[in-house]
Amino acid sequence: MASGPQSKSGDTTSALGADFSKFFADMKLPALPDMEMFVAASRKNIETLSAANRVALEGAQAVARRHMEIVQSSMAEMSDAMKALAATDTPQAKAARQAELLKQAYQRAVTHMKELSDLIQQSNAEALGLLNKRFAEAMDEMKALAEKAK
Repeated sequence: MASGPQSKSGDTTSALGADFSKFFADMKLPALPDMEMFVAASRKNIETLSAANRVALEGAQAVARRHMEIVQSSMAEMSDAMKALAATDTPQAKAARQAELLKQAYQRAVTHMKELSDLIQQSNAEALGLLNKRFAEAMDEMKALAEKAK
């Protein structure tokens, strides 16, 4: 009967286990001097990620709300513009009014895009600020652990 690869002694399991044991025994892994500190740091990391996610979600909700307000006001403005355009008599006056309305619509669209962009940027900056602060704290904690291990 054929079986898996065997060592010269014929016992594959013990040879494989001995190889891994020797491998890990030769590795000089630093011991964690303070497991409570490690757990506390991990807890802070999770809390910071949760807070950053919450800030990002609130920012996305604010952008969505403001976008909906912009769409609603744009529809009302467009309806008023169509009524005003229909009331204009001559073709020259209509053309001039259309050009004026188009210019105003473009300016409002640019303003709204900048407003939404600022909201997104503010939300991202706040979330990233939380993460950056925690990262700096984590590096200080790692430095303290390394110094404590000496």
